[in-house]
Amino acid sequence: MTSTLTLGFIGCGKMATALAQGFIRANLVAPAQLIGSDVAEESRAAFSRVTGAVTTANNREVLQAAEVMVLAVKPDQVQGVIAEIRDALTPAHLLLSIAAGVTLARLEQALPEGTRIVRVMPNTPALVGASATAYAPGRAARKEDAQLVHRLFAAVGSAVQVKEPLLDAVTGLSGSGPAYVFLMLEALSDGGVAAGLPREVATRLAAQTLLGSAQMVLETGQHPAALREMVTSPGGTTIEGLHELEKAGVRAALISAVRSAADKARRLGQG
Repeated sequence: MTSTLTLGFIGCGKMATALAQGFIRANLVAPAQLIGSDVAEESRAAFSRVTGAVTTANNREVLQAAEVMVLAVKPDQVQGVIAEIRDALTPAHLLLSIAAGVTLARLEQALPEGTRIVRVMPNTPALVGASATAYAPGRAARKEDAQLVHRLFAAVGSAVQVKEPLLDAVTGLSGSGPAYVFLMLEALSDGGVAAGLPREVATRLAAQTLLGSAQMVLETGQHPAALREMVTSPGGTTIEGLHELEKAGVRAALISAVRSAADKARRLGQG
């Protein structure tokens, strides 16, 4: 990142705020290099409060101030926002869309010919430098545009380039995935409390267990099933717990959750 590059957010919701905070924490940008726009005063105020960035109610002002813009509005708002800003776009602008399900084809059809676009699907752990992000460049995007996107999002977690048709699956898995994990964490904590642990201790142990287990997968490169077997002693406590999870259909429920969220992303992309 250069000291002169300004990054704009069109939409100042939770995902935009998490990304902006993550970029600041990673020293990619200073608050003075950020600008956000949103029609909702409450969203603008929250974004400005936690990032220190300038905000505006006028989306076109973001284009005047920033070279790189993150389109961070809800999928059903994309067409209206594009209609508002399209004649202010120039070849110098790079647009990063994080709108779930909205395809590059739809974006390119609505935008001026030759607009540089990259479709990105991050997740909220960007806030703490642990995002899982996938991205796909549009037809007019340059090699250096993809490189910039990779640098931005790799600085707040892990970033991988994929073929665009896979981004709906990414949305269902890692885009929505933090919510699944928070639900599991909450349930594990409840289980600890039910077994007699204080709430604070149960939540801390549950969170560290999820974190450590994920880190083992990433650092060892072993299949999760192999790591699960390492914990599962014959006739031990773990196999009893796993038996209850299988009886409850937890594995099938998680698979269905990812598929259902991915299907929803595809439907959103169809308008």
